[in-house]
Amino acid sequence: MGAIVIFFLVAILFWGAYEQAGSTLNLFADRYTRLDAFGMSFPSSWFQSVQPIFVITLAPLFAWIWVRMGRYEPSVPAKLALGVLFMAVSFLILVPAGAMAQSGSGVRVSPWWLVASYGVSELGELCLYPVGLSAVTKLSPARIVGLMMGVWLLSNAFGNKLAGWAAGFFSSMPLRELFLDVTLILLVTAAIMFALVKPIRRLMGGVQ
Repeated sequence: MGAIVIFFLVAILFWGAYEQAGSTLNLFADRYTRLDAFGMSFPSSWFQSVQPIFVITLAPLFAWIWVRMGRYEPSVPAKLALGVLFMAVSFLILVPAGAMAQSGSGVRVSPWWLVASYGVSELGELCLYPVGLSAVTKLSPARIVGLMMGVWLLSNAFGNKLAGWAAGFFSSMPLRELFLDVTLILLVTAAIMFALVKPIRRLMGGVQ
């Protein structure tokens, strides 16, 4: 149960960044991103399809990688730490894009900044979300598995709330600073998780 609590808190911060795809990053796409590629124009709402495409494409690859790694497969807390690290990198990618978008030139940035960011964020989701679901079912006492699954999903709800709060700074804070702040928070969280891998594994009592 102690391990689940730690995973829950980490997941809130992860989702707080990830779910900005529907708020902060959606505004960034609409107001500051060039909406054309390969000679074709498209609405900013199409960016919302990028993450689903990546997750459908990458999920089988991740499943294959974990199996192929065998006994070298990272532990659950290590995977969650990797997930947060990938999420940090996805926002780090946007730091220079945010700076260019508000440079005063009036030129919109390339759509590939967002595509790259979304792609890396999906690497993070695939390290955290399915792994967390599996870990909670294994770690929870049998009589309250359903309740604990609800608690795990509640982390997503809290993350959405956090993402909405962060989006409130879109117009009042320079985008470079906003993206950098999110990056730093996630990097610190990932570092703490990596440092706690062994203690958390002891809390898990041998559950893989």
